[in-house]
Amino acid sequence: MIRDHPPARPPSDPESEPTADQATKDAMSNATTVSPARSASTASTLITNIAALVTNDPHSGDGSPLGLIQDAAVVFEGDRIAWTGDQSKAPATDNRVDAGGRAVVPGFVDSHSHLVFAGDRTQEFNARMSGRPYSAGGIRTTVAATRAAGDEELEANVTRYLAEALRQGTTTFETKSGYGLTAHDESRALRIAARHTDEVTFLGAHIVAPEFAEDPAGYVALVTGEMLDACAPHARWIDVFCEKGAFDGDQARAILTAGKARGLHPRVHANQLSYGPGVRLAVELDAASADHCTHLTDADVDALANSRTVATLLPGAEFSTRAEWPDARRLLDAGVTVALSTDCNPGSSFTSSVPFCIALAVRDMGMTPDEAVWAATAGGAAALRRDDIGRLTPGTYADLTLLDAPSHVHLAYRPGVPLVSGVWRRGERVV
Repeated sequence: MIRDHPPARPPSDPESEPTADQATKDAMSNATTVSPARSASTASTLITNIAALVTNDPHSGDGSPLGLIQDAAVVFEGDRIAWTGDQSKAPATDNRVDAGGRAVVPGFVDSHSHLVFAGDRTQEFNARMSGRPYSAGGIRTTVAATRAAGDEELEANVTRYLAEALRQGTTTFETKSGYGLTAHDESRALRIAARHTDEVTFLGAHIVAPEFAEDPAGYVALVTGEMLDACAPHARWIDVFCEKGAFDGDQARAILTAGKARGLHPRVHANQLSYGPGVRLAVELDAASADHCTHLTDADVDALANSRTVATLLPGAEFSTRAEWPDARRLLDAGVTVALSTDCNPGSSFTSSVPFCIALAVRDMGMTPDEAVWAATAGGAAALRRDDIGRLTPGTYADLTLLDAPSHVHLAYRPGVPLVSGVWRRGERVV
């Protein structure tokens, strides 16, 4: 389980860590024997009898982007991977875990979520799926509920959804503000998020706050001024919803540029609902990711292909809104780096399941199973500009997901089935 109130970590530490509950610790104690000569924090662990190990190292195994090793083993010491290879060549370790002929993949990297909120929008979803008209506030409904909620309620929700994601193999996550839209509510959302991850994003520019409906310029001034001052100390990233009905290209540029001046790196909600300037703005400002990327011109695709901005695709949103699917095949064939993420939020993608998104991407977005798994691990790491997660190679964090299946392909082959049977995060078994 993730701790309710984990200690904050300095910006130089990539992430805070969840802690296994006592039952999990007891189970691990029964499964393995730790040498009394070494502390648990530095003990080495061998996971052997792995049918297929995804390393995401093209120099390993079969030489593919997945770096797939058959009949494999992996060793981690403390919180880092120390060795991967053929199980017959595995070194001696303090602990040993038998994978039982199952597959192991890197822990999933969910690089786009909105987890600090209160309430849900069940009625809105039910009406949309039933073909009934429904007059609701959309994001504004969640804003009202979030503003009315206390810190304890918001923190409990974050903890709940992160524990849910962890059980499904997610070991790294980014999450955003965006449901407060005041300096006070945005900054408290970020403080709560920062107790659980360093991948925290300021999204004061989600929509124009209701009280500024007639003065969008005034709201942009608030976001780039008082709100940014309150929020910058608690975030790593800044994001903006660049879309008709939200923020246009000039407004988005002003917001992202102000954030960069305060040390926050850009991300962009881009081209989700219509063609627009979001993707090209993301590339112009060297944003880590342009997220959604549904409505793209050839110029948009070319811009992404010739940049280091990652196209993060969020199939849960299309599933939940019956919208047009992003064309992942077009992006991949052009050489664009693609990530997959959940977009977990109460309005348009209320799922925390990366495996579900992998299945959707394979079924409806033209991705192969290999491409989808890479995008949900190494691709997500690229979208966070991280090289210490999303891969299982010496020196990276020991974040591993054990599947109750002989191959990673089962994540798409058996959609909806709870295939995750074990998760290690920073070398500690947490599921």
